[in-house]
Amino acid sequence: MSKQLPLLIELGTEELPVKALPGLAQAFFDGVVAALQKRGVAVDATGARPLYTPRRLAVLLPGVAVEQPEQHSEVLGPYLNIALDAEGKPTRALEGFAAKAGVEWTALERTSDAKGERFVHRSVKPGARTAELLPEVVSEAIAGMPVPKPMRWGGHDYAFARPVHWLVLLLGNEVVPAQVLGVASGRSSRGHRFEHDQAVEFAAPGDYIEALRAARVLVDPAERRARIVEQAEQAAARAGGSARITEDNLEQVVCLTEWPAAVLCSFERDFLAVPQEALIETMEINQKFFPVLDAAGKLTEYFIGTANIESRDVAEVSKGYERVIRPRFADARFFFDEDLKQGLVAMGEGLKTVTYQAKLGTVADKVARVAALAEAIAPQVGADPAQARRAAELAKNDLQSRMVNEFPELQGIAGRHYALAAGEPQEVALAIDEAYMPRFSGDAIASSRLGQVLAIAERLDTLAGGFAAGLKPTGNKDPFALRRNALGLARTLIESGFELDLLRLLEASLARIQHHIQLVQDNQAIAAIKSAQASGIETNKKLPPKQPVDIEALGPELYDFILDRLRGYYADKGVPAAHFNAVAELKPASLADLDTRIAAIGTFAALPEADALAAANKRIGNILKKADIAIPAMEDPALFAEDAERALGEAVEAALGDTDGPLQQHDYVRVLERLARVRPQVDAFFDQVMVNAEDPAVRGNRLALLKRLADRFGAVAAIGHLSA
Repeated sequence: MSKQLPLLIELGTEELPVKALPGLAQAFFDGVVAALQKRGVAVDATGARPLYTPRRLAVLLPGVAVEQPEQHSEVLGPYLNIALDAEGKPTRALEGFAAKAGVEWTALERTSDAKGERFVHRSVKPGARTAELLPEVVSEAIAGMPVPKPMRWGGHDYAFARPVHWLVLLLGNEVVPAQVLGVASGRSSRGHRFEHDQAVEFAAPGDYIEALRAARVLVDPAERRARIVEQAEQAAARAGGSARITEDNLEQVVCLTEWPAAVLCSFERDFLAVPQEALIETMEINQKFFPVLDAAGKLTEYFIGTANIESRDVAEVSKGYERVIRPRFADARFFFDEDLKQGLVAMGEGLKTVTYQAKLGTVADKVARVAALAEAIAPQVGADPAQARRAAELAKNDLQSRMVNEFPELQGIAGRHYALAAGEPQEVALAIDEAYMPRFSGDAIASSRLGQVLAIAERLDTLAGGFAAGLKPTGNKDPFALRRNALGLARTLIESGFELDLLRLLEASLARIQHHIQLVQDNQAIAAIKSAQASGIETNKKLPPKQPVDIEALGPELYDFILDRLRGYYADKGVPAAHFNAVAELKPASLADLDTRIAAIGTFAALPEADALAAANKRIGNILKKADIAIPAMEDPALFAEDAERALGEAVEAALGDTDGPLQQHDYVRVLERLARVRPQVDAFFDQVMVNAEDPAVRGNRLALLKRLADRFGAVAAIGHLSA
C-alpha cells in the first residue's frame, strides 16, 4: 500500500454568502475527495468533514496516498480480418494502431470477444505523484461548486463567489506549488480580521485547527455552533429565561462568525404589547438575534446578539444592538395599533377589490367559497358549523392589515390577535391562525378541530380552483403551490383522523368553483357591454355560453394528484413503496382509512406467512384474469373433488365469517392476521389441485373459491404488490 500523508487545502476569501456557505464547503470537500479517488489516489477521510468560516473554505484529510498506483492501460485495436491481409501481413489499419500506441505491431497482444479475435495494446506505467495532481484536483473541485452569482475582481477572467486572497496547500510538511484563481499556494493563512489580523503559518496539516484557534478563529463549524448555543443559553439564564434557538437562525449565526461571543440585550417592556410573533420575526429574520422566552414560552424583554469579537466594552455592543432593533419594534407597534383602530371585520371590505385569480374572481369570492365548504364539513367531524363559517369569513381579512403588509409571515397569526381584540371566541381566533397549518415542510397540522376544518376547506378550494382554471403544475412550475397544498390537505385529513370522503369533497369544491367561474365570466361580459353602450357603441353582444367544469374528470384527477403527493410522505416515514402501492390501488375514499390500511399492511408484511400469501394472491389474480368462463358468485361444496379444495373451502368460509366484523370496524390488522392462517390450505390447494379442470363446472367452482379469498384480501389492499 502506498505511503499516506495528511492533506490541507484552505481557500481564503472575502466574506462568503451566508446561506450558501455550508453548501459551498460541502461541495468543495466532496469535490476534492472525488477528484482524488477518480485519479486512483487512495484517501483516508476518517472523521474528516468540511471546515469553514465566513472567510475560508478548507479540506483537512487525515491521509492521502503520495502517488497513484501503477496505471494499467488496455486499448483495443482492429479485428484480425481487418488488421492482416491474406498473406498475414499488417494492413494500414494495424500499422496505424501500432504507431499510435508507440510500438511495433509485433509487440501487440491478441484478445477475443463475441465478434472474434482482435489486437490489443496493454501497457503499465508508474502512477503520478499526488503532489503533481493536486493543482488540477483543487481546480476541478472549485469548478464543480454550486457558486451563486459568481463575481469577478480586478482584471481577471476567472470568477468565484467572492475574491480569493490566499491558498494553503500542504501535503505532509511540504507546500505543493499551485496557482488557483490567481493566487499562489503557500503555508500562510490569516487569523481573525479584528482580533488577530496577521499571517498564521502551518508547519503541517495537523497544526491547522489549533493554530487558527490561537489566532481567534474557530474553523470547525461544529465547535462554533456549540459555543454559540452554550453562550446564548448562559446569557438567557442570567436574564431568568431560555434562548429561543431555531436551526435556521443558528446556522446563519454560525456562518456569520469566526469567534462568536454572546451579548445580552434588552428592549422596553412596552413593546411586549405587540404580538410576540412580529417581534420575534424582526429579531430572528432581520438581525439574527436569539429571543429570550420565559418558562411559559412567552417573549421577555431580553434578547441575545452574537458578536464576531470579544469586545472590551460589551455594554456598548449591547447598546448598538438595541439601537438597531428599536425602530423596527416601533414600526410594528404603530402598525398593530393602527390595525386595532380599523378592526378585523372592516379589513375584510378591501378583499372585494383584490383579484385572487382572473377566472376565479376576488379574494372575497374565495372567502365565500371556503366559508360554505367549512360550514358543510364541520358537522361531519363534530365541529360547530356556525363557528366554522365565522372563522372562514374572517380568516383572510388580515391580508388588508398594515402588520401583514410589513410582515407577510404573520398572515393568520395577526388575524388571531385582531380577532381576540374584537371579542371573537377563542376557538374562532385560533382557527384563523391554524387555517394556514402546516405552513412549511415538517410543520405540524392544526391542533384544534375548527382549525383543521378551515385548513381542509382552504386547500380544497385552492386545489379545485387551480385545476378548474387550468393552473395544474407542470415540471417545476407551480405558481399556486398546488403540490404543497395537496400534501397539506392530505396530512391534515390523515393526522386528524377525519373519516371524510375525499372525492366527494373535491367534487363539492369543483361545483362551487364552476359557479364562480361562470359568474366571473358573466360579470366581465356585462361590464364590457355596459362600457360599450356608455361610449355610444351599439353592440349585439350577449352573455357567453356556459363553459361547465368537467367535475367527473377533474375530481378523480385531483384525487390521484393528492394521492401521488403521499408517496414521498410515506417514504419519509420508512414505508416501502410496495406497501403504499398495495393500498393506493384501492383508492380508499378516506385518507385516514388509507393510513390505517398502510399500517395494517406493515404488520401483515412482518408475518412469516406474508410472502407466500402475497405470491399466492398474485397468482390467483393472474388465474382469474385468464378465466375463459363466467365465474359463479359462490362456490358449491358439492362440486369439490379433492380433499385439498374441501379443506380450503372450509378454511375460507371460516375466515370470511371471522373477518366480517373486523372489516366493518376497519380493524385491518385482525383481518389480515386471520387470513394469514389459511396459508397451509392455500399451499396444499396449489400443490394438489388443478384449477383449470376439464369439467367447466368444476373449473368455475374452483375459480369462485379463489375469487372469494382474493376479494377478502382485496378488501384491505392489493397484497399482490408485496410479492416481488
